[in-house]
Amino acid sequence: MAGVAAVVPCKDEADRIGATVAAVAALDVVTRVVVVDDGSSDGTTAAAEAAGADVVRHPVNRGKAAALRTGVARVRELEAAAGEEPAALLFVDGDLQETASALGVLTDAVLDGSADMTIATLPAQITAGGGRGLVVGLARRGIQHLTGFRAVQPLSGMRCLSPRAYEAASPLARGWGVETALTVDVLRAGLRVLEVPCELQHRVSGSDWRGQLHRAGQYRDVWLALVRRGWRPWQRG
Repeated sequence: MAGVAAVVPCKDEADRIGATVAAVAALDVVTRVVVVDDGSSDGTTAAAEAAGADVVRHPVNRGKAAALRTGVARVRELEAAAGEEPAALLFVDGDLQETASALGVLTDAVLDGSADMTIATLPAQITAGGGRGLVVGLARRGIQHLTGFRAVQPLSGMRCLSPRAYEAASPLARGWGVETALTVDVLRAGLRVLEVPCELQHRVSGSDWRGQLHRAGQYRDVWLALVRRGWRPWQRG
């Protein structure tokens, strides 16, 4: 594999994306950083470009999975133009800021071939979220039922994938179901998944109505991703 290409999907992260891009770009194994501005209404695109990222912009919000697909397509386009072999893919949330410098631990096992996908497990966050673990529990139960793998943090968006793992998970599940489906699809392809502790801090959803709507959307998308992969939790026996 020809190093690692970072894909950063984000929306309205003008205050954070510059620091995130700089931290990721500074990792020795990262060869390029592609940011997908998924319909932002602030200066996210300008901030990402100022930090040195290649930026693709969706004029309207299309969701996380669509942003990841766009980012990977751009990476492969740039690689083809440069005559490069496909790189491993590092998926990065746009709000990590300087803590994104810790993401290097995700790349080691993929680059040395001991894992096909690594998933970051995060420490306790400085700011507590407003959720009650319903979406996490749903994702964990579904993944375990379908694959036997018990994920510590099944919704973690920070992942490194070999080209083979990404192909196994394509086409990506819609919206917020993408992480849960990635784990199921990569494992079902007979590939290796490893969770790796990673010292990251990000902005969490609160308990206000916006946070509640966000979690409702997550629950819907995770449920759909699992059911479309054969989980039938309403059936007993």
